[in-house]
Amino acid sequence: MNTSTQVNPEQERIEINYTGKTNWLKWGPYLTDRQWGTVREDYSTNGDVWNHVTHDMARSKAYRWGEEGLGGFSDDKQFLCVALALWNGKDPILKERLFGLTNEQGNHGEDVKEIYFHLDSSPTHSYMKMLYKYPLQAFPYQDLVNENGRRDKTQPEYELIDTGLFDNDEYADVFIEFAKNNEEDLLIKYTIWNRSAEEATIDVIPQLWFRNTWFDGSAKPEILNHGHNTLLLRSADIGDYHCCADGKPTFLFTENESNNKRLYNFPNGAPYVKDGINDAIVHGLHTAVNPDQSGTKVGIWYHLDIPAGESREVRLRLSKSKNAQPFADFDQTFKQRIAETDLFYSTCHMHAVDPEEQNMQRQAWAGMFWNKQFYSYDINRWLKGDDGQPRPDDNRKKGRNSHWKHFVANDILSMPDKWEYPWFAAWDLAFHCVSFAAVDPDFAKEQLRLMVSANYMHPSGQLPAYEWDFGDVNPPVHAMATWHVYQIDKKAKGKGDVEFLIDLFNKLLLNFTWWVNQKDSEGNNIFEGGFLGLDNIGVFNRSQPVPGGGFLEQADGTSWMAMYALNMLEISLELASHHHVFEAMAIKFFEHFLYIAGSISAMGEDSAGLWDDQDGFYYDMLRRPDGTSDRLRLRSLVGLIPMFAQVVFEEAKWEKLPKLKKAMAAFMQKRPDLVRLVSHWTDTKGNNQHLLSLLRGHRMKLLLKRMLDPNEFLSDHGIRSVSKAYCQNPFRYQLDGSHYTVTYLPAESDSNMFGGNSNWRGPIWMPVNYLIIESLRNFQDYYTDEFRVEYPTGSGEYFSLAEIADLLSKRLKTLFVKNGAGERPVSGGHPKFNHDPHFKDYILFYEYFNGDNGKGLGAGHQTGWTGLIALL
Repeated sequence: MNTSTQVNPEQERIEINYTGKTNWLKWGPYLTDRQWGTVREDYSTNGDVWNHVTHDMARSKAYRWGEEGLGGFSDDKQFLCVALALWNGKDPILKERLFGLTNEQGNHGEDVKEIYFHLDSSPTHSYMKMLYKYPLQAFPYQDLVNENGRRDKTQPEYELIDTGLFDNDEYADVFIEFAKNNEEDLLIKYTIWNRSAEEATIDVIPQLWFRNTWFDGSAKPEILNHGHNTLLLRSADIGDYHCCADGKPTFLFTENESNNKRLYNFPNGAPYVKDGINDAIVHGLHTAVNPDQSGTKVGIWYHLDIPAGESREVRLRLSKSKNAQPFADFDQTFKQRIAETDLFYSTCHMHAVDPEEQNMQRQAWAGMFWNKQFYSYDINRWLKGDDGQPRPDDNRKKGRNSHWKHFVANDILSMPDKWEYPWFAAWDLAFHCVSFAAVDPDFAKEQLRLMVSANYMHPSGQLPAYEWDFGDVNPPVHAMATWHVYQIDKKAKGKGDVEFLIDLFNKLLLNFTWWVNQKDSEGNNIFEGGFLGLDNIGVFNRSQPVPGGGFLEQADGTSWMAMYALNMLEISLELASHHHVFEAMAIKFFEHFLYIAGSISAMGEDSAGLWDDQDGFYYDMLRRPDGTSDRLRLRSLVGLIPMFAQVVFEEAKWEKLPKLKKAMAAFMQKRPDLVRLVSHWTDTKGNNQHLLSLLRGHRMKLLLKRMLDPNEFLSDHGIRSVSKAYCQNPFRYQLDGSHYTVTYLPAESDSNMFGGNSNWRGPIWMPVNYLIIESLRNFQDYYTDEFRVEYPTGSGEYFSLAEIADLLSKRLKTLFVKNGAGERPVSGGHPKFNHDPHFKDYILFYEYFNGDNGKGLGAGHQTGWTGLIALL
């Protein structure tokens, strides 16, 4: 981390925060971008999440499990919330939340239809900044729905930028900034720039409200007008706070209660309801807000006339303590926190000397920090329903997530994208932790601990996959993440957190055992995990039974488990250097890896492993009910994932573990057939390194020949998920009279599997590219520069594996940094995003990328695992 002697206040805040002496993380960007349309707010009889609470209902519905907002902030238990509302005088509603399409409305699934950027954040959220671009003409809600509904899957999504609202710069740039004077003193600044050629009137309404936790009869908080432009916010849960507003705003009070009359044509339970502020401003219904100036929700209303090309500021201060002059040190505090954030990141940019790369890296980490969210979900309570509320249908007790009654979350979690995916996903989160480890390793460790805690992990040992179906299966990458986080933390602090490593290892043992017991149906160390996160990558829907019966032995599922075994071996070896009891576990995972290696490989003429000598590639194997089998010769990432199963360890560590060394020698005598299939682990190369891997040199060269071929996997911007060879010659397969086809699709999928918005049939995905690069670097440690591979395939030029890893990293970076024409491929050639001075320096970190031109696709703010680019 910080290698200089200069005082680094942000680094000091990070370190002291985890001692328990302070809590700089009590306040943060913990509101989701979308609470409506989530599983946890769905109490319908049919599980129709998107229609039970819609965007139109959201302004009137008091949520049960969490709160949403525009650029929102809250405490870490989300009792008190702060977020921004805007009105251009033309919209039918206040802009209080981000708009997007539901799964059925979009031609490529659900998607946010707004323009906003996460620009900066320190790890402790002592400084944060984002930008929201607000049209000054009426927001095209219905146009976005209608046009996307008209388009089919062969056409691109219709985005807000396509509506023409930004063509003549008729919009406002709204910069949202937070700075902390201390843990309980929050400074808030909204800067609104009128980018149009004419004066614009904009209503700016910061809102504060308490999450409705009193529905069950518990103590109700209140917000009062305390005079002198000050609000008193009183709560038994978090104590009293004061909010001071600069200037001369109008306070509008209401209650955070549902408007049952509007939603269900049923009498309201309170005289003032959640959407009262909206009705008072938009419709002039002053009776919709409380004249007594009290409630559980308040809007601080500024009516601003902003000349063309100019800006106006709105300033607030939310604090535990009273301050006679709340804005005297306001600007200086912001200036100081910005300078400290600059200093902090200067120590993280050591390998990114180019200003373009530094800008990309800082915005990537900013997106990571902005995508933190308070996540509350008690499944047992959710299944039963709340006291005093209508009971859910009895079918619910056997429906979605009904086997996860133990699950209780009230935590701050890293989300993939707080609009598209406002709920954690197990394997996404593992990659998030790797990215976080470089800037806040203790937060990364806390996230991993949560995933394996008793509140999350199923008693069977299964990890919850994602909110739509906790029982589905994600790749087992948490041991990998644990090991990476441990190493990054150890390098930064000079000492490894062995207690953390033991804690995670013991919990992961349960999960490893679950995999062995549940996902190896034949007991042959070949695994059938399900879709394993790689949606749409195969011939069939891999989360459903194989058509006609039988089952699919997965090259990726088996390889993930081989990687898992080796990750656990690595951790065992490290722990054995501190506690010899773990040497026995190292032996266990060494042997388990070899058995998996034997199963995935073809061993003799009668064997039907997943390796295909003819093609030099790994394939899934279809096992039919009649006992016959067939390799599905579709070249995809499924066949490259065996590369990830490798570990390099030093001779010195080997010599310190005599029991392991003896067990390895005995196993070599007992099963030489298995040993021959794996690398020469008894040999040493490089710096006295031993290698355990699914790939010996010959097979790795065959795989790399495919992977580094521009006509197959290698694109200008990374490794594709499916071979481009299927663009002109699609893969075809016939089973029980049905015909199946997989075509290389560089952008969006034309398949309806997984709702139509999941796509691994051609685009570039950051997490697997990251693992490919890490694998090549690990192989380099063993093979050294002597091992050279043609890159690109057919070029006649040869490079070491480390050089190829660096060249692939550069290809991925080209997605986000400007090229010779001053354009970022991620922006898809759009002139506004690439050349407009108020757009061109802001970056979106998409879910995946066009396999031919690098255009960003899918969720537009999935800095989560795409944030791995900061490490490359």
